Amino acid sequence: MIEMPSLQFAQTNGIRMGYYEAGPKSDTPPVILCHGWPELAFSWRHQIKALSEAGIRVIAPDQRGYGATDRPEAIEDYDIEHLTGDLVGLLDHLEISKAIFVGHDWGGFIVWQMPLRHLDRTAGVVGINTPHMDRAPADPIELFRMRFGDQMYIVQFQDPAREPDRIFGSRVEQTFDAFMRKPVPRSDTAPADKPVAGVGASPRLNLAFPQMIAGYDAKHDPRTPILSPEEKKVFVDTFTKTGFTGGINWYRNMSRNWQRSEWLDHTVRVPSLMIMAENDHVLPPSAADGMEKLVPDLEKYLVRDSGHWTQQEKPDEVSAKLIEWRKKRFG
Repeated sequence: MIEMPSLQFAQTNGIRMGYYEAGPKSDTPPVILCHGWPELAFSWRHQIKALSEAGIRVIAPDQRGYGATDRPEAIEDYDIEHLTGDLVGLLDHLEISKAIFVGHDWGGFIVWQMPLRHLDRTAGVVGINTPHMDRAPADPIELFRMRFGDQMYIVQFQDPAREPDRIFGSRVEQTFDAFMRKPVPRSDTAPADKPVAGVGASPRLNLAFPQMIAGYDAKHDPRTPILSPEEKKVFVDTFTKTGFTGGINWYRNMSRNWQRSEWLDHTVRVPSLMIMAENDHVLPPSAADGMEKLVPDLEKYLVRDSGHWTQQEKPDEVSAKLIEWRKKRFG
C-alpha cells in the first residue's frame, strides 16, 4: 500500500481541515485534489505519489465532514459556498495565490464551481467523471424524484430522520465492500440518457443504495474489488469513527445550492480537462456531451475499462494524464 505524506492541519473558513502535501513548494500553480463521496484524501494516494515525483506540488484535503477534518452540526454548513470557501481558506493558509483544482465525484462539482465563485484563485480545473453543467431548470431533488423515484439514493439522503446515515454507519465494511469494486461491463446498447443535474444514470439502474447495502453480502458478489485489504481498512476505520452524515450533508444542500446559484454565470473561463470513465454508470461519458458550450478551453480524455472510482481503478493512467496536461498547459 502506498504511504501517505504526514497529516497536517489548517484553520480555514471556521473549521480545522486535515490535509496532505507533497512535492516542491516552489512549484506553481500547485494541484489541489478534491475527493468525492464516500471517500477521503486517501483516495488520491496514487496521484499524490506520482505528481510529486514528477516535480508537481500537490495537496489533498479531507474535506468538510470527512476524515481528519471538522464535522459541523448544521446542515447549511455544508453548502457549496462553505465547500468552496474551505478551499480558498486552505490556499490562504498555505500562502498560495492560485491553484489547479482537481475533483472526482462530489469533488468535481466543487472544483467546477471554483472558477465561477473564486476566479481570482483558480488557475485551472480538472473534472474526473463529474461534468460541468448549466444550472438545472428546476430544483434538482425534484428532478431526481421525477426521473428515478423516491428510492433514488440522493432523494433518500434528504430524509430528516437520517435513516441512510444509520444504514451505512452500521454496515461500514459492507458499504466499502459493495461500492469499491470494478463494475460489470455494460450489457445493453441503449442510447445514452439525457443527464439530470449532472447525473447521467439510466432510470433502469437500481440507485437505491441504502437498501442495496442493507441486503449486501460480499460472498455473492462476482465483481472484482479495487482495494487491497489494507487499503479498505483505511476507509473502514475512518468512517467507523466519523460516520457518514458529514458527507451526506453535502447532498442535503443540493436544493439550497440551486436556489442560491441563479445569479451565477456558469461559463468556466480557465483551462480545463474532463477525464471520463467508460463504465461509470452514474456519471457516464455521455454526461459530458456539450460541455464545450460552457467550458470554451476544454480538453476531454476517456479512460477505458474503468468504473466510477477512476483514480483508484486506473491510477497510472489518470496520474499520467494529469501530469501531461498540467505540464502542457502550465509549464
